[in-house]
Amino acid sequence: AVGLTELLSEAGVPKGSFYHYFKSKELFGEALLDSYFADYHARLHERLTQTGMSAAERLLSYWTIWLETQSGEGTEGKCLTVKLSAEVSDLSEAMRTALQNGTRLIIDCLAECIREGALDGSLPKDIDAQNTALTLYNLWLGATLLTKVRRDRSALDAAFKATLQLLSIHQTPAG
Repeated sequence: AVGLTELLSEAGVPKGSFYHYFKSKELFGEALLDSYFADYHARLHERLTQTGMSAAERLLSYWTIWLETQSGEGTEGKCLTVKLSAEVSDLSEAMRTALQNGTRLIIDCLAECIREGALDGSLPKDIDAQNTALTLYNLWLGATLLTKVRRDRSALDAAFKATLQLLSIHQTPAG
């Protein structure tokens, strides 16, 4: 709902400078999402490839951080996919595609870690890594949205419990 003039005024950027780099607000949004997902993917890859931990421990570390960051007050560190998906997917094909591509990278990264868990014995040997990663990501996005609606973390706590069950891990969340 923010107009380009308001956005540029707040940022202190002349309109001509903006249009030198972006043909439209939509293309700016697409670039913003591409940048967000590149950064997110790099941080996720770093977390999920840490040494000295099993793949299951690395995955639980990721989900624990998600639970902590998405259940708190304020907007800092909140999931941009949750914030923008419903708003822009019907209005901008370019931004919908950027969201789709970014989330696919996340799911693929999760699936790779799940495969590693099947190999290192920390997850079931016969687990369907790609489908499990997709299911878990869908679960956590939905739980994060419900957390915003309810203003409590019950949906994220349920997502954590379901994650443990899907991954056949016997542990309880901290907190």
